[in-house]
Amino acid sequence: MSGTSADGIDVALMDFADGARLLHARTLPLPDDVARDVLAWSQAQAEVHPDDLGRLDTRLGHAFADAAMRVLAEAGIAAPAVRAIGSHGQTLRHDPRGAAPFTWQLGDPNVIAERTGITVVADFRRRDVAAGGQGAPLMPAFHAALFADAGEDRAVLNLGGIANLTLLPRSGDVRGFDTGPANALMDAWIREQRGEAYDRDAAFAATGRVDEALLGRLRSDPWFAAPPPKSTGRDQFQLAWLRSRGAPLPAPEDVQASLCELTAATVAEALRATLPTARRLLVCGGGVHNPLLLRRLAARLPDVAVTSTAAAGVDPDFVEAAGFAWLARETLAGRPGNRPSVTGAAGPRVLGGIWRA
Repeated sequence: MSGTSADGIDVALMDFADGARLLHARTLPLPDDVARDVLAWSQAQAEVHPDDLGRLDTRLGHAFADAAMRVLAEAGIAAPAVRAIGSHGQTLRHDPRGAAPFTWQLGDPNVIAERTGITVVADFRRRDVAAGGQGAPLMPAFHAALFADAGEDRAVLNLGGIANLTLLPRSGDVRGFDTGPANALMDAWIREQRGEAYDRDAAFAATGRVDEALLGRLRSDPWFAAPPPKSTGRDQFQLAWLRSRGAPLPAPEDVQASLCELTAATVAEALRATLPTARRLLVCGGGVHNPLLLRRLAARLPDVAVTSTAAAGVDPDFVEAAGFAWLARETLAGRPGNRPSVTGAAGPRVLGGIWRA
């Protein structure tokens, strides 16, 4: 899994013979030149030559294959013992509601299959979009399998580049949707201002204060008020968006604090609007390591226990990677992987293509 933050490749080696058991996991860096191009070319205003995109597709395929083989070597598992690799790919653009709806993930599965000698399941999102859905989020079915509790209304929050919620009521349909930016904007701002990949321990944000005027302008974007199903990406929530709604911007540390508060505020508002009876919020993704963000979520949701998915026995850094392994298993078994109640698709669909070893 390489998500919207483009901050690394999460690899999870999973055993589904009896439940969902994580055998080994690592986060490995994207090659610097690959990460640079992904970050530059995923912006809505970026103009890219088709040859560059073709080369990036191949380079990502090699990076994913390298990551898979390294984790197998560390775990002492031979490639023939692995049934399949589930590869999400690197999202470059996501526009499921445009004139010609599409979502686009790079990382050539042909390269991964050829390099590893393992069957690859990839391109999970486009079938759902073709069926009229958002193509995202796709984790709610996996979250329901792992985290649903018949005795409690609860939700799962993934804090990746984009924040998304899975709603797990005691009865009724599983639902889920993107709530807006999480790490993508915060990372982009500190990278521009201080040359740092991310705000470690929210140290920079902690030196600032929330600018309520800026926060109000950001929250006034109509996207936040739109009802689910909905999804978004870096091509929408980027620094150009911040500047288009934020002029004049306050001090850099105040912008950092305000972006953190934007995530907390929009997540809390979305949860109260869609599952007000939730009493537990299980958090995963890179944002789980942002102590300020977790404190602000808890402050805005005083009646909800905000905890890491580690409290439920699942490493928060590898929930999504494990989820795409699970989706690959569903595809190979011919079972639908989407939830129409989440994405808005016309019905259940088997997701992705299969590239045989």
